[in-house]
Amino acid sequence: MTDSQLIREIKDGNVQLYDELMQRYERKILAFVYHMLKSAQMESLAEDLCNETFYKAYRSLHSFREVEATFSTWLYTIARNTVLSELRKNKNTKVSLEQSGLEPHAGADAMPELTVLRNEKVSMVRDAINNLPEKQRSALILREYDQLDYQEIANILGQTVSSVKSLLFRARASVKLQLEPYFLDPIFEEYEGMNR
Repeated sequence: MTDSQLIREIKDGNVQLYDELMQRYERKILAFVYHMLKSAQMESLAEDLCNETFYKAYRSLHSFREVEATFSTWLYTIARNTVLSELRKNKNTKVSLEQSGLEPHAGADAMPELTVLRNEKVSMVRDAINNLPEKQRSALILREYDQLDYQEIANILGQTVSSVKSLLFRARASVKLQLEPYFLDPIFEEYEGMNR
């Protein structure tokens, strides 16, 4: 059954089918919400906000019009707005790594130095993405993590396809510019060479 058929059935009163619709998108929406929350170190709220997204979608399903957008685009838009609303509420809340309870771990055979450098690289990339303006960050997450096409991203962000391409270009250039000094460091190159 297609999304359109499921939605028609749900609108006609067969609300049990909403579970099937949720299952189709739950992992993608959860990943999207998680990546958006990472910038504020609020990943622990991802499941709650994912559930809130599906609740809002269910309550508004009667207003969904397929001619305006696909269901997935509409759902991503609700998820994005839900996350942005939460981020605005908790604007000044920051959680340190120690407070989060998350600890980096390495495999038994990994070199400690290499693991530290890899974790540092991941942290620098995350920080670089977090420093991007909100629309650039959202576009980059939707494209690189969720693998959405330009048109879907444009619909979610309320932009044109050319604007999305421009946002992605600027986001990638900014991340590259922020990271260049670190990845040209000979120490990184030495350890990268050992990993090959």
